[in-house]
Amino acid sequence: MNLFHGGVEKIDKPLILENQRLLDFGKGFYTTTNRQQAEKWAVMKQKRIGEGAKAIISVYEIVDQLFESTSYSVKCFNQANEAWLDFIVSNRRSNQSHPFQIVKGAVANDTLYATLVLFEAGVLTKAETILRLKTHKLFDQISFHDLEVLTELKFIEFYEL
Repeated sequence: MNLFHGGVEKIDKPLILENQRLLDFGKGFYTTTNRQQAEKWAVMKQKRIGEGAKAIISVYEIVDQLFESTSYSVKCFNQANEAWLDFIVSNRRSNQSHPFQIVKGAVANDTLYATLVLFEAGVLTKAETILRLKTHKLFDQISFHDLEVLTELKFIEFYEL
């Protein structure tokens, strides 16, 4: 299976860096199986940095069975449900780490951010929030949360948009 990472530079040796904001699945190295989603992220990062920045996609390969591996602690959210929502809200509110080395699930991208803000403010219930989220096309994200599991990512190539 190929995974894509959108950024502003080639990343042939992924690392877990300190983030300036709290992310859906916590501190980690984020990828997706959707090339277009990675390209969108790369362009957003490029625009944030400004003039001179490049939009770069790094491509990796992993074995499909990695998500069923007993060698790693893996959490897979097969749908945007209450457990997924609770996990995202917990990670976005706190910089505490979770016990998982790999997390796979839907991405709560910027178009869904308003819905999450309404939920966090108590305006929407969990059920209302999940219902609203299901009306959007959700892409996936796969995050890696320690150096050991990052060795499973085999760098293939990169390209500039």
